[in-house]
Amino acid sequence: MIEKKVLGGRETVKVAVVQAAPVFMDKVRTIEKACNLIKEAGRNEAELIVFPETFIPGYPAFYTGGWESQPSEWAPYMIALQDNSVVVNSADTEVLGEAVREAGAYAVIGCNELDDRPGSRTVYNTLLFLDREGRVMGRHRKLMPTYTERTYWGWGDASDLKVFDTDIGRIGGLICGENLMVLLKAAMMQKGEEFHIAVWPGVWSGHGKTHVMDPETDPAGASSTLYPVIRSYAAEAQSFVLSASGILGQNDFPEKWQHIRDSDHSSYSWAVGGSAVVNPHGRFIAGPLIGEETILYADCHAHHIKLAKALFDCLGHYTRWDVVRLQVRREPWTPEVEIKKPVLELPVNELRRISEEYEINMEKLEAIIQELNEVGGT
Repeated sequence: MIEKKVLGGRETVKVAVVQAAPVFMDKVRTIEKACNLIKEAGRNEAELIVFPETFIPGYPAFYTGGWESQPSEWAPYMIALQDNSVVVNSADTEVLGEAVREAGAYAVIGCNELDDRPGSRTVYNTLLFLDREGRVMGRHRKLMPTYTERTYWGWGDASDLKVFDTDIGRIGGLICGENLMVLLKAAMMQKGEEFHIAVWPGVWSGHGKTHVMDPETDPAGASSTLYPVIRSYAAEAQSFVLSASGILGQNDFPEKWQHIRDSDHSSYSWAVGGSAVVNPHGRFIAGPLIGEETILYADCHAHHIKLAKALFDCLGHYTRWDVVRLQVRREPWTPEVEIKKPVLELPVNELRRISEEYEINMEKLEAIIQELNEVGGT
């Protein structure tokens, strides 16, 4: 018998959104800080713990050196980014996994990820999904780095566009501007998310300020462009949205990187937090909170999803698949494609001749040739 459970059959799930600064460009110390925060959230009975975009070891695109910047300024920075990026299924994820296992929770952690393909040093903007046992359930690499982010990150593909079915509900996530990509959002929503993770480097506003990316300092965050996005996503998907937004202060830069902080190309000052939790009706149930390092907690109730779907079920009665449909690519992009060349190709007339001469059924003869080609093409 099929059971149709919401939140894995739970009535309430407690979640935690971590709003904390990394030790900038220091992977070891940032992972250590992450582990302490995971354990703290676990002690407070959170079952899903979320960190901001590229928490480990920090958001590199706050520094946006261009053609006029000196190599002596940016070359050590680019090398340090590689050296301080996370490698999946390495000691990095083992240490994080131990903390997650101790907390007894699920965790979603934003990080810079160094490609695990031999010979590649490409860095990706990645979300890591860890289960209660500390195992990596999967990852999601940002599909389209935004603007100057393309200096630092490669492009992800559709192979890791997944939603994870867990005992507390179905968990998925997108990174920053992906939450504005209409077709991508639709693809995630169709997978039945109950918890959508949205991560950001900080909040921003474009309301007559001197710079379009200046931070919104209103404590309510009412006019930040980030908040309509997460509220809309929650209402459209009938899911909870856990929005983790980065925060970074002057004292979070080790001495080695003070020149990056003080550079004319630095914009770290708009990383002022703004994390929040939104329910399936598009209402804030925690935050938004600006300017403080903290852990936001919220209780997510199954009946909120059920009530929202009674009105607008985006996967059920309120959808018209006969009018609009979405095509999603699922296979990964790879640099090598194995092409199997047929070993044996015979025209139809020749097949008929062999079939008659040796009294072999045509279907059986075609099956034999197909088997030969499969063996010979591998």
